Amino acid sequence: MEISTLAVYHCLAFVWYFFISYSVTNIRTEERPSEVFFYGGQWKYLTVLNLVLQAVFYGVSFLADVLRLIKKLRCAKCAVSSRDLLFSVLAFPVSTFVSISFWTLYSYNRELVYPKSLDGVIPLWLNHAMHTAILPFAVLEILALPHRYPAKKKGLILLGFVSFLYISWVLWIYSVTGEWVYPLFALFSPAGLAAFFAISLAIIISFYNFGEFLNRIIWGQSKKKKK
Repeated sequence: MEISTLAVYHCLAFVWYFFISYSVTNIRTEERPSEVFFYGGQWKYLTVLNLVLQAVFYGVSFLADVLRLIKKLRCAKCAVSSRDLLFSVLAFPVSTFVSISFWTLYSYNRELVYPKSLDGVIPLWLNHAMHTAILPFAVLEILALPHRYPAKKKGLILLGFVSFLYISWVLWIYSVTGEWVYPLFALFSPAGLAAFFAISLAIIISFYNFGEFLNRIIWGQSKKKKK
């Protein structure tokens, strides 16, 4: 794509994710079902954190496009590096994980991740905006332009660190409230939960590798940093 076209796309994507994030985080507290506890607000859900992540990513992407258009190349280089790191390590693997894991568990038993009572609070279009549209957005970004991936070790350490932070947040909430962020977690023993988290981490790492593979296949080996 031309830089001007990318700038328009990234601007529209930023506005979209900002709007969705605003819509989700401003659902009135009194409307929440009894199954949804208050502690941690919306920020305990990976879906909501991912929406904010995507808004930040597309905001940085739009900034990088604008800086390139106005020939601020030194600043643009820094913005592009930040854009590529955000996308490769977080934006693509997290959005892919959220979408695929959500719909897989929803198809098996929706009460484990998205109780039916939420249908009266969150409209269908917003559910799909949070859990469905994020995947084609991520794929379109790979198709639209090449991204420079970090060295594999660096990328996986960063992804693992962020995953550890979220798991720690989930465990902290349970230690304070005695409630799990997702009903699914209540089904596991401590060892089973540890195994579940380990498997989830392995899956999100596989999505990182898949994004790197797609980027390399579409744009070539030269777009990836040397390891």
